[in-house]
Amino acid sequence: MTYGILASGSCLLTDIVDQLHEDSKKVNSVERLTRHLNKGVPVNAQRSYLSLVKIMVPQNPVIHIDDSDVVKPEGRKFEALGLVRDGSLSTDSKTVYEKGYHVTETCVLTGNNNPVSIFSKIHSSKEKNFTSINDVTFSAMERGAALFGKATFMMDRGYDDNKMFLKLDELNQDYVIRLTSKRKLFFHGKWVMATELRNHRKGKVRMPLYYKGKHHEAYLSHVKVQITAYKKDIYLVLVYGITEHPMMLTTNKEIKTKDDVIAVAKAYFSRWIIEEYFRCKKQMFQFENFRVRKLKAINTLNFYITVCMAFLAHVSTKSETHALKVAIIQKADPIKEKLYFCYYRLAKGIIGILSYAKEGIRLWFRTKRSAYRQIFLKLIS
Repeated sequence: MTYGILASGSCLLTDIVDQLHEDSKKVNSVERLTRHLNKGVPVNAQRSYLSLVKIMVPQNPVIHIDDSDVVKPEGRKFEALGLVRDGSLSTDSKTVYEKGYHVTETCVLTGNNNPVSIFSKIHSSKEKNFTSINDVTFSAMERGAALFGKATFMMDRGYDDNKMFLKLDELNQDYVIRLTSKRKLFFHGKWVMATELRNHRKGKVRMPLYYKGKHHEAYLSHVKVQITAYKKDIYLVLVYGITEHPMMLTTNKEIKTKDDVIAVAKAYFSRWIIEEYFRCKKQMFQFENFRVRKLKAINTLNFYITVCMAFLAHVSTKSETHALKVAIIQKADPIKEKLYFCYYRLAKGIIGILSYAKEGIRLWFRTKRSAYRQIFLKLIS
């Protein structure tokens, strides 16, 4: 599966089978792959994958949680197909809903700030045993806490919910969460709107920032506050100069110096990488173009695409003189020498290299077949 996805740049089973160059009929190979997808993610594969990711990341890593969607507007037979907000068509003034699935993606940053997924689940409110999106998010948090022990979770305004604060506090994790304009904060003995604090302060700490492909100059300020979730002191970090209204970030990380404030803001702004990660997943491997219908099979296919994305992250950690990385980049024939997000280039180069393969992967691994039982006659006295 992973070889076929990397070689074809597609998650369509017919495209994957074309790259395997098997002797059997195409329809039989597609049926075989479909049958295995319906079994779900192998436990050993999941465990091995997470073990590899754990090696790739530093201590106390940064974990980004974000919700996205896969849209299937012409879908008719997909299991538990619901309605989702189409992020590509919706704007601040208009919301467009299409048939599709919600996707909860949790990525951790490696040592060279490349994202690798540790939790990716496609789900729908139409499922029989579905409870809530919050439960899916809590599962992602629990996996991150169990895998790394201590991490810093980065979350956008959609997660400004007391339940999220309480869950992270229960797991003893650090966090940086962006607040909405509706949030109330306890400051100097009274409850005030977060926007009031934002409007009455000015940024004093200058921070140069590279964000979404552009260079910015931000100014930061911070103040100690409390939230309605619990009576514990946390910090409100205000970021001026990036968006129309200053950003309001809350964190339970200790802030003693201006370097601490800058570290919190920079960690949050690294969240654009997870957005680029998901965009790459859709463009390079046609993530929204799957045809398997069962939700279990869709999630299994998503796991194998996630493994492919992790392989790109693994290659990106190699030095610039590493033979494999050099060959891949040369085949990609890039225009720019350096990029801040290299997954597109690496995926394109791998597709170009594997396009020359004529034997697929079958010569690299011996096929495992079950032993045939000998037929015998049972004598009955």
